[in-house]
Amino acid sequence: MKVIAVNRSASFEYFIEERYEAGIVLEGSEVKSLRGGKASLGECFCEVRGGEVIVKNMHIALYDKSGAFSTKDSRRDRKLLLHRREIHKIVGRVNEKGYTLVPLKLYFKDALVKMEIALCRGKHTYDKKQTLKARDEKRDADRAVKEFR
Repeated sequence: MKVIAVNRSASFEYFIEERYEAGIVLEGSEVKSLRGGKASLGECFCEVRGGEVIVKNMHIALYDKSGAFSTKDSRRDRKLLLHRREIHKIVGRVNEKGYTLVPLKLYFKDALVKMEIALCRGKHTYDKKQTLKARDEKRDADRAVKEFR
């Protein structure tokens, strides 16, 4: 499994509750660009529309050798492939207050491009402060162990 892009801010901004693996509908030039690692999950988000899960605002750089066959829009909407049962479960949870669907990771699984998405609940500022405090404490403990050796 080769990881292409990771949404690092997702674990800081949200409580991750359920993870799903989804296929993604891409064009050939986009796959070539992904093989070069030219993708960003920074500002992208997912929405459910008409019984389909769509990832919006995901940036995949234009493949420079594709010529006239390349897509002009690098941030177009892309459809995610999930089982119908998973989509119904996601729709039920997203309609509840505070839940959202967030892309976490984009990777190759054998020859296929997959996206890991998660059903998340938003964190409050005090939750984020606790996360930072726990991270600092872990870092200090790791330093102390390393110096002790």
